[in-house]
Amino acid sequence: MFRALAFLFCCLFCVQVIHAQSSQQLLSPDGKLQFAFNLSEGGHLNYSVYYQEKPVILASGLGLNGWESGFVLSAVSSAEKDTLWKPVYGERSIVRDHYAEMVITLKQHNDESRKLQLQVRAYNEGIAFRYMLPEQAQGGRDVSIKSELTEFAMPEGTRAWFTSSAQGEYSLVPLKDWTAQAERPLLLEQPGGVYVCLAEAQMVNYSRMKFTLHPTKANTICATIYDIVDYFTPFSTPWRVVMAAKHPGDLLAGNDLLLNLNPPCAIENTAWIQPGKIIREVTLSMKGAKECIDFAVKRKLQYIHFDAGWYGYEYIAASDATKVNVDPRRNPNSDLNLQEVIRYANEKGIGVFLYVNQRALYQQLDELLPLYQKWGVKGIKFGFVEVGSHKWTTWLHEAVKKCAKYNLMVDIHDEYRPTGFSRTYPNLLTQEGVRGDEEMPDATSNTILPFTRLIAGAADHTICYYHRPELKPTLAQAPKGRIMKNRSGHQLALSVVLYSPLQFLYWYDKPEDAKDEPELEFFDNVPTVWDDTKVLDGEIARFITIARRKGEEWFVGTITNNDARQLKIPLKFLTPGRQYLASIYYDDDMSTVRTKVSIKRIKVNANTVLDAKLLPSGGQAIWIRPVM
Repeated sequence: MFRALAFLFCCLFCVQVIHAQSSQQLLSPDGKLQFAFNLSEGGHLNYSVYYQEKPVILASGLGLNGWESGFVLSAVSSAEKDTLWKPVYGERSIVRDHYAEMVITLKQHNDESRKLQLQVRAYNEGIAFRYMLPEQAQGGRDVSIKSELTEFAMPEGTRAWFTSSAQGEYSLVPLKDWTAQAERPLLLEQPGGVYVCLAEAQMVNYSRMKFTLHPTKANTICATIYDIVDYFTPFSTPWRVVMAAKHPGDLLAGNDLLLNLNPPCAIENTAWIQPGKIIREVTLSMKGAKECIDFAVKRKLQYIHFDAGWYGYEYIAASDATKVNVDPRRNPNSDLNLQEVIRYANEKGIGVFLYVNQRALYQQLDELLPLYQKWGVKGIKFGFVEVGSHKWTTWLHEAVKKCAKYNLMVDIHDEYRPTGFSRTYPNLLTQEGVRGDEEMPDATSNTILPFTRLIAGAADHTICYYHRPELKPTLAQAPKGRIMKNRSGHQLALSVVLYSPLQFLYWYDKPEDAKDEPELEFFDNVPTVWDDTKVLDGEIARFITIARRKGEEWFVGTITNNDARQLKIPLKFLTPGRQYLASIYYDDDMSTVRTKVSIKRIKVNANTVLDAKLLPSGGQAIWIRPVM
């Protein structure tokens, strides 16, 4: 019955026009969230958000520069929608889009040519709103937005999980004395045990938002945009999102909200978009490339990636990404023949991604894309992209659209964070914007990410595995800190905990570093996209357990912070009445395997509760298959 209903359009639409009222309310379908709008004295715009009848956003200002006050209510329309849609790939194979909506039309100084609309949606997962400047009957007009007046007033005692950069470290701080702007999503812990997440969706033709503290209003966070936005009507800003839950894991479980706030897929034929696992090739040589391809075949990876340097020094504008010209600092004696490598890879069923710095992309994009398609390249990793400004935001998303025309997938690296664009252009498989294994984070950092950065969407964490002195003797002389800090079980589990449709594995590793350790079967078999996802348990900065299903098989990842921990993992997500075989991969200092991982295999069912004894900086991965 579910399948039959899944793609039926179940949209109930009703419109009513309401005049001469200064306040409006909107409830989420389950009634737990409420958005309250109010016109205060002088025609100022204000709103509040309530969760389970308690305020999580106190009375806060709304507006844009030039659209601050003098408003009167012109009309209100309302609608409800409840549909199911099927993504090209995702954390689940069916997504529900269920909300109540109202559009509040306002006139400034009672002038018909000065209309501003506030579009509000109430989902069970959160509240979203955006500003719309409609086209007038006499035609469009220019828009120049220098700043937003959107505020988020918090209850006294609220604390924020703060980082100032997309790849920065998080810390829990009060709402005072911030020395920089806060990245989004911004997770907030409120008194009384409520968690609130402030986020941004559909930031495609605008200037990136970050968060600052109001200079005079205590406990008030302001939406601050990077720079001026010049466009024309009709025009809509990105969505401002307020999510609320009693458990931080529920925020992660509800992150399809950001996808729902973006338009449907714009690519007609998506068969060429194939998520998968990938290893990077760093020697830039024929020997290294073929060894990487053979390793990918052996270890059930789908792609290899040629990193920076294959077309010269990436920071020089003269470097030409249409030709192989290996940077001598990477390999002074390179014999790389890219065409032969791609031929060999395709023969083995392995695809090739190429790294290209934004300097070359900006200068050569229209030349590179048809050329790479001709070569048989499957995708591009955009490197060191400019982010934030209206100019570079629009350029970047237009570049992803152009890649789709040539059947090229994309991974955006460095400071870019997603806002749901992958729903519309799913050739954008993943992006960095995270303090991943390139930075050698500790385990505590990794237990913060699912509740903060991953709410925004996929994160390319560049998962390492062997980069420790006991596994690579040459690392004994490595600069302090440039080694992996976490145990092998932790690293295995990251491939489940941290969602990325294009999942880099063995970062900083080479094929010869692997010695056929038995636990590699987990990496071999773990998918990168899923039919279902369940956040089983977790506490920010302490631990998390996530279970994901592909077909009839489940993969479970648990990681702890820098401390040891004992947890119980109920398997009630399994189908009742069926028997399964669970392969459990766990850190074990007594293991005879050099990576110190042991494996146990046991029969389980939906009534089973597993005990997980996690070592400091450790983790556990589980592969569960039905017993035929």
